Amino acid sequence: MKNKYAPEGSLISTPENRELTSSPDGLDRAAAQGRTLEGVAQLCDGSMRLHIDLYGTRGIIERSEVSYDPSGQPTKDIAIITRVGKPVCFKVLGRDFDSKGEFYRLSRRDAQEECYRNQLRDLCPGDIIDAKVTHLETFGAFLDIGCGLPSLLSIDSISVSRISHPRDRLYCGMNIRCVIRSIDHSTHKILVSMRELLGSWEENAAAFEAGQTVAGIVRSVESYGVFVELAPNLAGLAELREGDPPPRPGQRVAVYIKSILPERMKIKLVLVDSSGNDAPPPDSFKYFVDRKVTHIDRWVYSPKSSPRIIETVFDDTV
Repeated sequence: MKNKYAPEGSLISTPENRELTSSPDGLDRAAAQGRTLEGVAQLCDGSMRLHIDLYGTRGIIERSEVSYDPSGQPTKDIAIITRVGKPVCFKVLGRDFDSKGEFYRLSRRDAQEECYRNQLRDLCPGDIIDAKVTHLETFGAFLDIGCGLPSLLSIDSISVSRISHPRDRLYCGMNIRCVIRSIDHSTHKILVSMRELLGSWEENAAAFEAGQTVAGIVRSVESYGVFVELAPNLAGLAELREGDPPPRPGQRVAVYIKSILPERMKIKLVLVDSSGNDAPPPDSFKYFVDRKVTHIDRWVYSPKSSPRIIETVFDDTV
C-alpha cells in the first residue's frame, strides 16, 4: 500500500509544503486546516527543544511534542538530538511569544499520533507498505513507516541470502518496500520483513542457466566451499580452484554455474575470478510482488519439487 502518511522527508520539497511554511499566512492556514507539514530541524537547545527552519519565521517543537509514545514515557535525549539537520513532520499549534519575539508552536507528536490512528492502527500481518531506512545496527535496520514512526527490520528478515550486517544490503535514507510481520497495538511495536517480496527460489533461479559465468557476491567462506550470492534471495556453493587464495566476504566475484538442482534448492558453482572489489549495497531491489498488491497471506520460497518447505504464513489472529 502507498502510505498516505509518508516517511519524513517526503513532503519537504513539495510546492505545497514550501508555500505553507514560507509565510505566517501559510502557517496560519495550515493550523486552521490541521495540515501536516515538514521542515528541517536547525538546532536542539538546552531545554531539548527543536528549532525548525520556517524560512525566516521561528518554529519550536517542545520536548513533550517531539514524538508520540502511547506508554507516556518521555522522549530520550538522543532521539531528539539526532533529528538535528533532518526533516521533521509537524502540526502547527499556533503562535506564541518569548523574549526573542513571536514564534510558532509546533507538534511532531500530533502528526505522528494522527498517522498511527489513520494508517498504522489498521495494519495487519501480511500488509505491504513503503518505508525509509533511518538507522542500521548489527541486528537489523530501523525504518520510518510514516511521519517518523519506527519499525524494526531484523537482519534475518532482510533476505534469504545471509548477510553479516544490514549495511551489506541497505543504507540510511534508502526507500524500500516491506511487509508487516507483527504489530502489537498495546505498545505500537511493529516488526516488518522484506525477504518475502524478493522472490522465491524458482523465481530467482529462472534468471540463470547451467554453463553461464555470472557475477556474485561472497557471503561466507567455509572449509568446504564459498557461499556466493547471485541475488538477494538466491545463493550457491562455489568450489575453490586448487591453489587459489580464498576470497573475502563482501567481495564481488565471477562464478561458473555447474548445475541448478531445484529439488535440493542448490546451485553448484566454480569460482572463476576473485579479483573484484567489495560490493556496495544496491541502489534498489527487484520486487517480485506487483505494486498493486497490498497484502499477502502466505509466501512459499521452496520449489514444489523440493521435499523441504520454506514458507511464511502471515497470521493476524495474534
